[in-house]
This record gives sequence, C-alpha cells and structure tokens, in this order.
Amino acid sequence: MNRRQFLHTTAGAALIGGWPGMLSAKAPGRKVPFRVLYSNDTTNILSCTSPWHKKGEAFRPEMLEATVDEVAGTGVDAHLLQPGVGWVPWWQSKVYPPAEHYRWLKETYGVEPDTIGRYVAEGGDLVKVFVERCRKRGQTPFISLRLNDGHHKEWAPYKKGDKISGGAGQGLSKFYCEHLDWRIGPEWKDWAQRVLNWAIPEVRAHKFSFIQELCENYDIDGFELDFMRNYSFFQLDKTTSEQRRGIMTGFVRQVREVLDRTARGGRRRWLCARVPCYVAALDPLGLDLPAMVEAGLDMVNVSASYFTAQQTDFAAIRRMARPAAAYLEICHTIWNGKRVTATGYDSFLFRRATPEQIQTAAHLAYARGGDGMSAFNFVYYREHGGAGRGPFNEPPFEVFKHLGDREWLARQPQHWFLASGWGNPFVKRSVLPRKIGKGQTSAFALDLAPPAGGWQRGGRLRIQTEDALGDSRWQARLNGSDLAPTEDVSEPYPNPYPPMLGTTEEMRAWSVPAGALKDGENRIELTMMEGKPAKLEFLDLAVR
Repeated sequence: MNRRQFLHTTAGAALIGGWPGMLSAKAPGRKVPFRVLYSNDTTNILSCTSPWHKKGEAFRPEMLEATVDEVAGTGVDAHLLQPGVGWVPWWQSKVYPPAEHYRWLKETYGVEPDTIGRYVAEGGDLVKVFVERCRKRGQTPFISLRLNDGHHKEWAPYKKGDKISGGAGQGLSKFYCEHLDWRIGPEWKDWAQRVLNWAIPEVRAHKFSFIQELCENYDIDGFELDFMRNYSFFQLDKTTSEQRRGIMTGFVRQVREVLDRTARGGRRRWLCARVPCYVAALDPLGLDLPAMVEAGLDMVNVSASYFTAQQTDFAAIRRMARPAAAYLEICHTIWNGKRVTATGYDSFLFRRATPEQIQTAAHLAYARGGDGMSAFNFVYYREHGGAGRGPFNEPPFEVFKHLGDREWLARQPQHWFLASGWGNPFVKRSVLPRKIGKGQTSAFALDLAPPAGGWQRGGRLRIQTEDALGDSRWQARLNGSDLAPTEDVSEPYPNPYPPMLGTTEEMRAWSVPAGALKDGENRIELTMMEGKPAKLEFLDLAVR
C-alpha cells in the first residue's frame, strides 16, 4: 500500500466510526421478528415474462405493485427491494437526480433511458410505490442496496457513437465513469476488477449518501447492505485484514447511526447484511461479523450468490454472528449449465431448485441454529434472458407457506444434493465438478440433519456425469459401509423443471439403508472400478 492509499484507508476508518471495538452500538434486547425474507431485484419486472408483464411491455408502476402482491399472504413477512443495481437511483434522489443522470447518459453515450428510467426521470418513484404497497399488503418494507455491483460496467470505456446496447448502458453512472482510476483493477471483463476500490473514502461516501437519503425520506423498517453484488471491494495485495475490517465495520456503524437517527414512531429499524456462505470468503471482503454485530448489525443473510446450496459454513457463521438473527438464502437455481448463446448475462441453462431441495436446505439451516430463511432472484424460474433455455415455469411461491415453520419442515421428505453452484474465488473447494478415472476413489461429505423422529426409511444415492457412462462399473460407500447398486435412477420426486436433468446413461444409483445415515457429517466414497474417466457433475441423496 502506498502512502496515498494508506491515508485514504486510515482516514476513512476514522470518518466512518473508527476501528472495531471503539464504540458499541448493540441492538436493544429485542428479537428480530422475521422468519422469511424475500428479495425483489426490481429488474425482473422487465426482464421476466410474467402474468402481469408481457414480453417487451413498457414499465408501469402497477407492475411493481404486482411483485408485492404475488407474495402477499404466502408466508413472506419482510420484503427487500433492490432499487436497481445501486448506482442509479430509481427514487427521487437529490444526491444524484434521475433527470440529471439521464441527460448525462444521452450526452455521453447516446443512450436513451429504458422505460423504468423514463418513469423515474419524469418524476416517478419506485421506492415510494413499493413502501406504500407493502404497507397496504401487510409486508414489512426493507431496502437492499448493492454496494459494488459490476453489471454493465464493461461499457464504461465506450464513447458516444459506439454501438452500445441500450439495456447495458442503463448500468452506467456519472460518478463511476468520472472515477475509472478508482477501479480495483484494469481488466474490464473481470467483474472483480471493474468495480470500485472501497479503500478510497470517496467511494464509500458516495454509497452512504444514497443510504442516508433513503433512510431520511422513506418509511422503511429495515436496510440490507448487500456485500454479495459483487463480492469484491479491495485490492487484497495492498490492504491488510485489519484495514479491511476497520473500513467495513466502521461503515456498518455509520449506517446503524443513520437508521437510529431517522427511526419513526419509536420503532427500531433493522440492519441486515448479505454475506458469503463460506467463512474463508469473509476476510477478503473485510467482514468481521462479531465486530459488525457489536456495531449494530441485527441480521445476517447467508448467501451462495444466486444459488441454492445446502453444504455451506452456515453453522459456523451462525455462531460468529450471535446474537444477530441468521438466515440461509435460497435461489431459483442450484447449478449453471452450458451457454446456449454467445452473448448476454443469462445465456446458459439452469438446474432449477425444487421445493424438496429448498425445504431440505431450510431444515438443515434450522437444525444448525438458523432463525429463518431468505429468497434471492426467486422469480427467475420465469422466462428471461437468451433463447433456447426453456421450458420455463411460474415460481413455486407455495414453498414460502412453510419456510418459516421448522417443525413442519422436519417432517418432510428430504432431497440432499451437491452441485457446482457458486464458483467463489476465495474458497478453493474442489467439490464438483470432479474427474474420476479407473481405480480412483473420490470422497464427499454431506452434512445431514435427521427428520422428526429420525430416519425411518432408507433412501437412494445418485450420481450424474457430463457424458454417458457406458459399461463403466462403480462402487459407493457411505460412512464405511458398501451400498447396493440399483437400476432405478429416476427423479425421486415430481420435477417440473427438465433443464439439465440427467439421462439414464449419465447416472448411477445405490440404495441407502436408514441405519447408515447419521446426524452431522456423512462421508461418501465413490470408486470407478472399470471404465473411461468421467466428470462427476451432480450428486444427490433422497430419503422419503
């Protein structure tokens, strides 16, 4: 770290509340009342085809109201709105007035506002519409702000007259484009490098100015700091762990102070943080959870980016974050497949999360001390993105009815799985995919929680590989016991989501006796006895 960067870092820490432990802003002895959090990215209104939005239809505020209405009465009790990607206000901002932004966008890049931008530039206010609708429909309104989102920033070096996608241009902002030298790195194709460096105080101050005006001007009940969109904030070779933690804990303390100062009617405004689901990914982001809770954090939303994952470090993060409430996040997908078109963010197939997989993830989270569940990008079961990725479905909103009921979840059929999921750059967990050759054994661990009354019936273990397995022979062991093979490789439960389901030729399966299962870590060993090398992509264990 050079002298200028060091001064930026240390001065910034002092400006936003100092280093961890300087002050205490602990929450009063009030339990967080929410069981099910629902994140609404707003952009789904135009990007998804839905019962209230036809493909290509222009934005109307009634569409935002429909996103609130469709989860009203489902079991969702806190609704978290992400008003855009955190750079361009979709509210009537004085910090960065929308009309001023869209004039700059057209003058600089020749890009016209999309229909949401046009609505806001003409005086519309998505946050106001959202809060009022939540109050009317009995949901608790939160705002979730993406702190360093990298969407569309690759367009920043383009010039007026260049061929710029109108949709992509919506993610650019004047502040970002005037400070390109503050990026973490030079590579435009790298999401982790094209975002801004939080060691620079002005970067943090810009984000805080948005948070402050949202807290001052809107009747929200809580605020989420989204550290996962995108999970890059520092030049790791130029900052220490202590410096990163000091900056982020101080930022949390500053947000806690503005929430307390602007609270209405004597009620507490809750502060949540969306954080990685692996402990090793916390330090690179500067996330010292005990210190953040000491600084006033009430809730921790434990995320695998935009995937549903069961095998995480949730239990350890739960312990680190006490006494804050801890939530495990679920999403519409468990695994991304191959690209089917050359361009676009959503140009690949998705393996969709089923209700049984979501319920099993929730059951494990409660068994490991969780206080509730959250959902992110949930509506993307719907048609969106590039062609050739269907069929699509309406989201299974019915899962929310019982997602906050740990006793009900403990009585349900279980569907455990391992998939590639989130490619976290900070955690080199070579779980899947994994190549296995003749004579090789690979071991996997599944943290399992028994249902109410324990496992009474056996189950079935399956594996799925990238290509057909031919006449290869496999052996499977669970907790040291050999498993008997079975010809049945069918889906264990009805699955309405066909993309990426394996064929008979790509799978093998074994029967699992109930007595072989145990609470906690279960060790699975797979050996290829005969055959050509195969890439293992998916593993699941269904217990009825």
